[in-house]
Amino acid sequence: MATAISANKAELLAIADAVAKEKIIDKAIVIEAMEDAIQRAAKQRYGQENDIRAKLDAETGDLRLWRVVEVVEEVEDHFTQVDLKQGQKLQDGASVGDFIVDPLPPIEFGRIAAQASKQVIFQKVREAERERQFEEFKDRAGEIITGVVKRVEFGHVVVDLGRAEGVIRRDAQIPREIVRVGDRIRSLILKVVRENRGPQIFLTRAHPDFMRKLFAQEVPEIYDGIIEIKAAARDPGSRAKIGVISHDGSIDPVGACVGMKGSRVQAVVQEMHGEKIDIIPWSDDLATFVVNALQPAQVARVVIDEEEERIEVVVPEDQLSLAIGRRGQNVRLASQLTGSAIDIMTEDESNEKRQQEFIDRSEMFMNELDVDETLSQLLVAEGFSEMEEVAYVDPSEIAAIEGLDDEIAGELQTRAVEALEKREEASRAKRKELGVEDALGEMPYLTEAMLVTLGEAGIKTLDDLADLATDELIEKKPRQQRRRDQDAIASKRTEDKGGVLGAYSFTEEQGNEIIMAARAHWFEDEEPAPSTKEEEAAPADAESGEDAVADDDQ
Repeated sequence: MATAISANKAELLAIADAVAKEKIIDKAIVIEAMEDAIQRAAKQRYGQENDIRAKLDAETGDLRLWRVVEVVEEVEDHFTQVDLKQGQKLQDGASVGDFIVDPLPPIEFGRIAAQASKQVIFQKVREAERERQFEEFKDRAGEIITGVVKRVEFGHVVVDLGRAEGVIRRDAQIPREIVRVGDRIRSLILKVVRENRGPQIFLTRAHPDFMRKLFAQEVPEIYDGIIEIKAAARDPGSRAKIGVISHDGSIDPVGACVGMKGSRVQAVVQEMHGEKIDIIPWSDDLATFVVNALQPAQVARVVIDEEEERIEVVVPEDQLSLAIGRRGQNVRLASQLTGSAIDIMTEDESNEKRQQEFIDRSEMFMNELDVDETLSQLLVAEGFSEMEEVAYVDPSEIAAIEGLDDEIAGELQTRAVEALEKREEASRAKRKELGVEDALGEMPYLTEAMLVTLGEAGIKTLDDLADLATDELIEKKPRQQRRRDQDAIASKRTEDKGGVLGAYSFTEEQGNEIIMAARAHWFEDEEPAPSTKEEEAAPADAESGEDAVADDDQ
């Protein structure tokens, strides 16, 4: 490149063409880089303070070099300004304020100047190449691409994609897969990020979408949209599950994905390093889909708690280990596939849980309604589980219970309301003891019990509440499946609420409303901008003299 600066016209254009083709960038960018290099070299020759421009004709190779000066009455900068007399010598008819082009003779590049110019050109070309790479790949996220392993650095695999490089981070690789330099490898473009050192193309082989795209390549019906993969879950390198549905009643989605003698699914399995894949028919009925997702285990009963986004699955004793899977793998994948937390339990465990819930609710009604055991058990048997249900349900629903009448129903509701008031009073006392401001009680949807929960979490003022994000207030964390030994008799989940009020089942809209109400006082001190009418009235008030002063005194 050093010779490029001192080369003749034809050579300059030939070099520009060659660099543009090699780096796959616009020739104009290379010409611009050369012009910039020549300008910098000329400034080193004539002085950095001069405003020197260079122009290289892309057609003929002609190079023009000039200095730009401004005509002024009094010269303050002798490098960029000239007086009127000097300006008229340079250009006939020049006047103050004009900018004059002062041609400069061509310069000869020494070794140092040529080397500096070479670096400038390289830098410009490198920046253009990086921009071209980003533009080429920025919209290709979610696409499968094939490349060659270039090197392995600290467990991360760098892949040559032809016109760019991508990286498969350690956590995006299939565990225990051995990758060697020179291997051809397929991966999914996860995302493309613009960075100073060039675009970073992040690839993955562990993402569920990688499996989706592989099936789309192997199964024409998926590519054509006849069969759709509705959900996918993976334990990379070990096992995966996909839920499929056919939009053509004559085509079996599972059979189409498996292929003749398993040819289609085996092609995907080989690409995923032997990962076993369960292909499951999708169903809009969540209970049915859960039963399918837990295959090969047999399910006896499914109970769905939509409010808690939780599914309770009852299986025979001999199916418990199979349903949970090794290290909880089967139920974990089924949970990812359905998007709901799944509790696996046996018939005995389910019965024991129901009995305990029955006992707890009966005792609650006995203590707070001051009724006997028979009546409390009768309420629970009829589906009442909370005191609010007894207090605010239509009285006829209680009176309809065998052995009860309108008088008893009214008395039960009166006692339920009194019990709730006692709860509220106890919570109010506890809230004050914790030091929670009364102002928090004015926030929408918040009860005294919720204020106690906030106080116990250290949220005692409006500012404390206002500083929270919505998810910090109401979000629920997914329940974690406990690992169990093969001879353990139960697999249970513990509730781990993510937000401070995560146990109260707020919607996102309600959470946003609470946070915005808490932040409202931040803006109360801001004075509103005067309206147009007020602005127009201000001069009139000023002219009113003593009347205006009197108004101010008032």
